[in-house]
Amino acid sequence: MSESALLDRIQADALTGRAIPDAATGETIGFAPEQTPADVDDAVARARTAQPAWETLGHEGRREALLAAADAIDAHAEELARLLSREQGKPLDGPNARFEVGACGMWLRDAATTALEPEVIIDDGEAYAEQHYGALGVVGAIGPWNWPLMIGIWQIAPSLRMGNTVVVKPSEYTPLSVLALLDIMNAHLPADVLIPVVSGDREVGARLASHPDVAKLMFTGSTATGRKIIEATGGNLARLTLELGGNDAGIVLPDVDPAAIAEGLFWGAFINTGQTCAALKRLYVHDDVYDDVIEALADVAAQMPMGNGLEDGNVLGPLQNAKQFDIVKRLVDDAKTRGRVVLGGEPASDLGANFFQTTIIADLQDGDPLVDEEQFGPALPIIRYSDVEDAIASANRLDVGLGASVWSSDRGRAIEVAKRLRAGTTWINSHGTLHPKVPFGGVKQSGYGQEFSVAGLKAVAEPRVISG
Repeated sequence: MSESALLDRIQADALTGRAIPDAATGETIGFAPEQTPADVDDAVARARTAQPAWETLGHEGRREALLAAADAIDAHAEELARLLSREQGKPLDGPNARFEVGACGMWLRDAATTALEPEVIIDDGEAYAEQHYGALGVVGAIGPWNWPLMIGIWQIAPSLRMGNTVVVKPSEYTPLSVLALLDIMNAHLPADVLIPVVSGDREVGARLASHPDVAKLMFTGSTATGRKIIEATGGNLARLTLELGGNDAGIVLPDVDPAAIAEGLFWGAFINTGQTCAALKRLYVHDDVYDDVIEALADVAAQMPMGNGLEDGNVLGPLQNAKQFDIVKRLVDDAKTRGRVVLGGEPASDLGANFFQTTIIADLQDGDPLVDEEQFGPALPIIRYSDVEDAIASANRLDVGLGASVWSSDRGRAIEVAKRLRAGTTWINSHGTLHPKVPFGGVKQSGYGQEFSVAGLKAVAEPRVISG
């Protein structure tokens, strides 16, 4: 199936749909359906009707269907990646569009094959109890625009694996690629097990969050929207998994080899052109290696090509939308008055409207807006420190805690520092690398609940104790 054939299957008519632009060029890719809260009600009702039979199919039956869906994703990987690249902006090459589509198949297979056995709680000769895990019912999945396919699968795969049905609300910025993914999967799933609802406004997402028949709501996005979802689910007491905003800190200890860590720092900060919740967003570097780390990082960053994602060789793309471009520009313009521009600092207007140069700004301080606010774009602030205690305090001082990292040639020392950082995940000598077997989630106002592995399966299941 070609990319155009895939689009023809999922897009609305131009007279009834909403135009979705190419992130790099602004040209219209296709038209997304416009739906209403009444469409949400219909989708939830259909998913609720389909759920008992899907659960009754059993783990083995669901596993077979999900593995077939994973094979289909792989078979259509290139057209999915091209559509994703156009809609989201990330290039085909590098850890971007092709990488994201490949991760969909991997995470789906892992969820389908991960065992979740009954747990014996007590068996002492006098008492016996064991805990089982059953389906919750209908799961609502509200996804973001930065990694729309991969994060969508993170929500969908464990939910389906545990016998739930899923109603999916993609971001209004990136609906077409998600609709295409679901269309491919649904060829191998029973009817109404996986249903998308799409809209250009917030009413559809609000209705999904507050619907009385939604048992679980999964959301990835901003902390502000997460708060609204918590309020919306108060009436139906839906269980929640929230992966919210982050402003991840990295601490570089004085014993590092700057050249050895430079590329890891770059991808930690600039993967997906910085549009990643768990990206490295503020970097604390010790006095002893400060200048050398900045020089090594800037050398790597300067060599990374930026441009239209469909062109070979590019590994950085545009900001996905004008609103995010404006946020990055505002923060960088302010930072230029406070610190030293090492690289970039300006829009890349020659490439297109929403492109911004890869930017590194040194000599900033805690309290500067680029340090304290999540930039979600290709701009990294660097802060000098001389006492590791101060760096730890700085890393912990904000009200978010999704990820963090420690960079050192001494693994034992790095782990000791990592234990003191308040983050859902702290990486050693890397940042943002995820694995389907390793639980992932935030602390503080970066959300709650874990995804991936057995922990992720339990998060979309109903614990049921059998005692006696």
